[in-house]
Amino acid sequence: MSLVDAASAKLPTAWGEFEIHALEDNDSDKEHIALTMGDLSGEEPVLVRIHSECLTGDALFSMRCDCGPQLEAALKKISEEGRGVLLYLRQEGRGIGLVNKIKAYALQDKGMDTVEANESLGFDADARDFSIAVETLEALGVKEVKLMTNNPRKVGTLVDAGLKVSERVPMKFGRNPHNEKYLNTKTGKLGHLL
Repeated sequence: MSLVDAASAKLPTAWGEFEIHALEDNDSDKEHIALTMGDLSGEEPVLVRIHSECLTGDALFSMRCDCGPQLEAALKKISEEGRGVLLYLRQEGRGIGLVNKIKAYALQDKGMDTVEANESLGFDADARDFSIAVETLEALGVKEVKLMTNNPRKVGTLVDAGLKVSERVPMKFGRNPHNEKYLNTKTGKLGHLL
């Protein structure tokens, strides 16, 4: 992977002031974001959230998923701690892209669950690649993390790459009647820890 920290600036938010880093992945031609707060150096574990892009949940407040509430909760937790990293990875729809995600929504409207819909469209249930997160955290000088996730694959990716995960911080936010089947599928078929 060839990741470039292309630009950075201050980013005031409702949860405090972060530093925003625009990251270019020359291998995939995708642009990612790292939001950082506080001093990330030292031996103390850093609070980290690896968040995959979800336009419908993060920006349009969809209740079909729990992405938007998890994003907000992560920013709030980092702010409360005064130190941490939020990686915003451009992997819409578990890596299948926005148009295919909407096609998957249409199949879900007809009764399929999220895994069946992705597979029906010819994709893996989850096509995301979290290895970019390892490279980004290493570039930021992070040696050990407290990872905010329900997804054991994220933990496994970091551990397999040699990054120490001292704690998994559960992210149980955003459950509602519209996403009950979706969350049950994440637990039952994708192994998420909800």
